[in-house]
Amino acid sequence: MSVEDRYFDGLFAGNDDPWAFRQRWYEQRKRAITLAALPRPHYRAIFEPGCANGELSADLATRCDRLLCCDTAAAAVALARTRLSLFDHAEVRQSRVPGDWPNEQFDLILLSEVGYYLNAEDLKCLIEYATRSLTADGQLLACHWRPPIDGCPLNARQVHDLLHEQLHWPRLVLHQESDFLLELWSREPRSVAALEGLR
Repeated sequence: MSVEDRYFDGLFAGNDDPWAFRQRWYEQRKRAITLAALPRPHYRAIFEPGCANGELSADLATRCDRLLCCDTAAAAVALARTRLSLFDHAEVRQSRVPGDWPNEQFDLILLSEVGYYLNAEDLKCLIEYATRSLTADGQLLACHWRPPIDGCPLNARQVHDLLHEQLHWPRLVLHQESDFLLELWSREPRSVAALEGLR
């Protein structure tokens, strides 16, 4: 993470939902679109860096056998652990990516609103780690707010351009709105319909 910890600590100081994930229709709808964009109903192992208070994580936990989440802010980690306390297969760690990247394999890595907090060098490093961590049929989903954010090294378009340049995999999903950009790349090139024998 290129943005300093104190930025995230400040967001969670006295606020358990600084982005209003639970209250705002925008966030609820974006979460639903993110979940609907996942080509598989179930994954073996998911990694979600930058999980914040765990609202999206709780939905992801219903779609996998193992969920690993992390955040750099201690308050966010505590909130996410509480949110995921009913899921025995979910784990939340306090760590900063890309430096504290887990030594595990995943068939889905989800980068939701985290890429622009990294500078280009750190993001390239994260993409390299993600490439190594993804299984032979692994997928990576990225979703980011499009308007510029003060203090962030990159914007959504720059994040997704770097992902597209480095991954070299088929892009199965592209969803664009004026507010956010969502894309999913997969080492398994077949579409949902093709996998079900409909094409």
